Amino acid sequence: MKWLKKLLGRDDKFFDLLEASAREAESSVGLMVKMLKNPVEIAALDEMAKTRRKDKRITEEITEQLCKTFVTPLEREDIEALSSALYRIPKTVEKFSEKYLLCRPYLEGVSFSKQTDILEQTTATVAKMVEHIRKRTHLDKIKEENDQLHYLEGEADKLILKLTHDLYTGNHDPLKVIIQMDLYDILEKVIDRCRDAGNIVFQIVLKYS
Repeated sequence: MKWLKKLLGRDDKFFDLLEASAREAESSVGLMVKMLKNPVEIAALDEMAKTRRKDKRITEEITEQLCKTFVTPLEREDIEALSSALYRIPKTVEKFSEKYLLCRPYLEGVSFSKQTDILEQTTATVAKMVEHIRKRTHLDKIKEENDQLHYLEGEADKLILKLTHDLYTGNHDPLKVIIQMDLYDILEKVIDRCRDAGNIVFQIVLKYS
């Protein structure tokens, strides 16, 4: 009967894979914070690349299991959408880290700690929300956490606006301004990826509530 159980998708493999992907997204942000604190530690970028590749394998495994499984615990479109949204988080984090290391000579005295504080909160919230899918957590709890994601996104937008204002009104080197604006934009995209993943989780839970 084990083969029938696998065919019907009554085991927890999709929940396991989605939760693993969310943890890799959270881990990628932790590695980015580590790199920013010690930029000479190139090994952090290597670890980040490993995290992104691991998450890519998880995403590919989800796609493969969708092809092999006749009945899934969630709608296939929902699984695919959440899997794709989660994978974009470490992918974008790695993009930021590569550009940061490339442009580091022009970033002396520039801190991204406020953005990364928000990012650590958003990825942790996303990881918790993904775990709630398996648990069939009450809708009110998911809504509360999704609202928290949107609040954090709003705080990040306010921060970017303030930083942008400082760059435009201060006496800064034009090249340094361009580099910082580019990096701010990538960090904003990471937070947007978290918001997108949270919205998908909320829609899934709402559908099955």
